[in-house]
Amino acid sequence: MAKIAFILLCHKDPEAIIQQAEQLTAMGDCMAIHFDARAKPEHYQKIRAALDGNPNVTFAKKRIKCGWGEWSLVEATLYAVEAAVDAFPRCTHFYMLSGDCMAIKSAKYAHEFLDAEDVDYVESFDYFESDWIKTGMKEERLIYRHWFNERTQKWRFYTSFELQKRFNLTREVPADLQIMIGSQWWCLRRRTIEWILDFTRQRPDVMRFFRTTWIPDETFFQTLVRHLVPETEIRTRTLTFLMFSDYGMPVTFYNDHYEMLLNQDFLFARKISPGAKDLKQKLGVLYANDDADFSISNEGRSLFRFLVDRGRNGRRFAPRFWETESSLGPERELLIVTCKKWHVAKRLLDKARQVTNIPMIEYVFDEEGTPLPDLGGIQRSLAKRTRHRRAVVRLLFEYYETDRLILCLDPGNIELMQDFFSDRSKTKMLEIDCEFTDDYLIGHAKRVGLAGERTTQETIDNLLPTIRGDVIFESDRIRDANFPATFRMRQKNSAAENAEPLAEFLDIPLDKAQEIAETPYLFVD
Repeated sequence: MAKIAFILLCHKDPEAIIQQAEQLTAMGDCMAIHFDARAKPEHYQKIRAALDGNPNVTFAKKRIKCGWGEWSLVEATLYAVEAAVDAFPRCTHFYMLSGDCMAIKSAKYAHEFLDAEDVDYVESFDYFESDWIKTGMKEERLIYRHWFNERTQKWRFYTSFELQKRFNLTREVPADLQIMIGSQWWCLRRRTIEWILDFTRQRPDVMRFFRTTWIPDETFFQTLVRHLVPETEIRTRTLTFLMFSDYGMPVTFYNDHYEMLLNQDFLFARKISPGAKDLKQKLGVLYANDDADFSISNEGRSLFRFLVDRGRNGRRFAPRFWETESSLGPERELLIVTCKKWHVAKRLLDKARQVTNIPMIEYVFDEEGTPLPDLGGIQRSLAKRTRHRRAVVRLLFEYYETDRLILCLDPGNIELMQDFFSDRSKTKMLEIDCEFTDDYLIGHAKRVGLAGERTTQETIDNLLPTIRGDVIFESDRIRDANFPATFRMRQKNSAAENAEPLAEFLDIPLDKAQEIAETPYLFVD
């Protein structure tokens, strides 16, 4: 009989992780957990306190800081796999999970399914011949070295990439490997896992190659399994049901998806909404139900495409999903940085990116050219972003796969602030109080079209009190609004004084906040 060791990579929601571990191990299966070292220490301690007494749960011996698209995700997986191999010698299969996954079949069904064929389940498509990568980099992921995180160190990532292209600093793919690609949600037999671990010790050249490959969690295991295992023993599919919308975002499942999920030819599903309490409760009971009967119709993806097409194709005024969904989600935290001197806020965010792992977006509702990922077209114009502001922010949460997001707003955007603070999500704001010289205000007047190069000094002298009054009025209006969870940094304060509100705003240790507050030339015009 199959016995599963679940490999769980997670970074949030300790209560859900504890519940997930208890439900999956109650039927005799096991779990190895890697909890992101960037996450809150108290969350990890809570998980350890709850699960340390469970003989079917172990933890990765080393915790590392993980980042999307980085080697760190593969490294964390290997640490959890090594812990599982050592702790659970009787486990026959190793199954990759995230904290957003839940079983959509019973344990009995899953064990019988895995017993039916002595094979590995992993998406493993030829990297160059398949169309698995739809847009963006393809060969460039492999032949250039990628040292920086594309989402949190965007300038460094693309500057390094462009320099390598300019000077033709390419590298060779290991000659004996056929690079494969696919979903990171695999289920592998114990023998395959042991072969992979042996390979990692015997081939440092391959390990060096994948360390600087972009998004290696989509290629590392997929390539090694194909290299080590006979093709007849590989089923090129995932056992985790997941879908992507036409905006490239993972589809989230809610309470009313229960029957549909049970009918799919998969063992698990991703992503289950944190707010889908009824769905989670039903699926948790289901895994322990040996008498459950499943009728596999497998219509989930075609039904989703049908419903999407009905809402879009040929119907100019058909409602988009962003026009019907109105909340960011109660489990999410939006952090707003507001500052009239945009360059000051941008400098602060540049430094904060180096210290924290929180995704940060600059003046998305103020600056037309703000760099943004593809959100299905909703991001293309400032007017569209502002009109669908909650949808834009919700899509950014989903794109970065995070529950915490920082964005900048001009102090004049009081209506947007009021809108976000009225949402069910948790919202905090940091106001950066700057001092304004006459030269700066004159430059501001020219940038917004109130003055030009030929504007007379007399006109400028008349404008200055009005512009200064507007700046003061915007700040006063924010304070009069009495937004909860509002913090202030002031240019006149020392770095040590500014570190305190910054630490509370970002929920980080004071020494890290001080490091950000000490950013050189932070307030220089």
